[in-house]
Amino acid sequence: MKLLRLGDQAPIIAEVRATLTHLGFLPATPRQAGGPAVAGVLPGAADPGSSTDPDSSTDPGSSTGTVQSAGAVQSAGAVPSGSVAPAVPVDPSTGQPTPPTTTASPNTPPDQFDRTLDRALRAFQQSRGLSVDGILGPDSTRALEEARRNLGDRLLYHSAAHPFVGDDVAALQERLSNMGFDVGRTDGIFGPRTEGAVRDFQRNRGLQPDGRCGPQTLGELTRLRRTVTGGRPDVLRESVRLLARGSSLLGVVIALDPGHGGDDTGIVSNGLYERDLMADLADRLSIRLTDSGLESVLIHGPDESLTEQERAVRANSLEADLLISLHTDGSDSPQAQGISAYYYGTTRGSSAVGERFAQLVQREIVSRTDMLDCRTHPKAWDLLRRTRMPTVRLDLGYLTNEHDAQALGSAQFRAAVAEAVLAATQRLFLPPELDAPTGQLHVPRVAGRA
Repeated sequence: MKLLRLGDQAPIIAEVRATLTHLGFLPATPRQAGGPAVAGVLPGAADPGSSTDPDSSTDPGSSTGTVQSAGAVQSAGAVPSGSVAPAVPVDPSTGQPTPPTTTASPNTPPDQFDRTLDRALRAFQQSRGLSVDGILGPDSTRALEEARRNLGDRLLYHSAAHPFVGDDVAALQERLSNMGFDVGRTDGIFGPRTEGAVRDFQRNRGLQPDGRCGPQTLGELTRLRRTVTGGRPDVLRESVRLLARGSSLLGVVIALDPGHGGDDTGIVSNGLYERDLMADLADRLSIRLTDSGLESVLIHGPDESLTEQERAVRANSLEADLLISLHTDGSDSPQAQGISAYYYGTTRGSSAVGERFAQLVQREIVSRTDMLDCRTHPKAWDLLRRTRMPTVRLDLGYLTNEHDAQALGSAQFRAAVAEAVLAATQRLFLPPELDAPTGQLHVPRVAGRA
């Protein structure tokens, strides 16, 4: 689909405006208050009807496009100079961004992308863990459609070909997780673990354990609503699985995803190509990981250009313990610089191990280089969301910044980054009493692999 932004005009914009009003990010006008909440289905998204046929339910995440493009600011969570993300006020009682209080001009056509809609879209993007760029592209369109789903709107069950995706699934996962049933991450995707949790709940309530969330199961969930309390059992389960592996790196499988590939060069600036730099770094890191006893796998070759969903599918098929995605960044401002790390996280839940690993990698790289620390951030990008293992995306500097480009072009810098990632991987598996100070751990090569 065409990317839309401030100043553009298109029929879909009227539907987006209605959806953001329905979700509370725009105030309702008298005309909207008396009419239907949502005008229609957003193009490229699933039909919001309650069809029980999985073949008729299109996955909103099936689009292969991405909002980011070469030269655009991809790490909206970072706050270096030149960032396009504006400050969005947050309600301290809920932690959610507050909707804009200004309304569109009465003379503004509903299909016009005006400043009011721009502010509302940015607030929505921030609340959903997307890049806060004010661009209406596949990611934001998909997220808007998912946000319209309420638990009970449709029959939910596991369909491998077309999995159900939306806020109704996330609400179901959150409810089951709080009652102690293992759904894995609260990611809004009805997968095998969610189906297993529904079956367990049904058995506990004396229902037919068919794994389908229909009227009877919803009725039991409603009856138990008052007994549901907060907590993060998913965090505890993920942490326990990590500790169960022990501190040895032997047999640990690390999947590497060098950003871009093939005809997709990524960001190009200062005579450097993101695709080529990250391919070289992935090769260096793979060799270093293998020399230290780990198993390292590249999820795609240098001539392949895959979507984030395709990369996630390949990583899941490897059953890796960790996935590391390697990227650089870019900005219209040459002053924007620094490195940042991203892990899966939304207001409903996050990857505890992914967050811990992102923090370790970020600190190790910053301590071993002179790069600016842009910190770690939770995001709901497809690669982070759809991978079953803890996944971290590293944005290792801005190619559009002279300082960062000079560092990234240095083989010595890329070797230091590889060593930092290896040290962070070892620290992730160490118990607290054996952990080393940041920047001081050196992982030896295994005898016979040097």
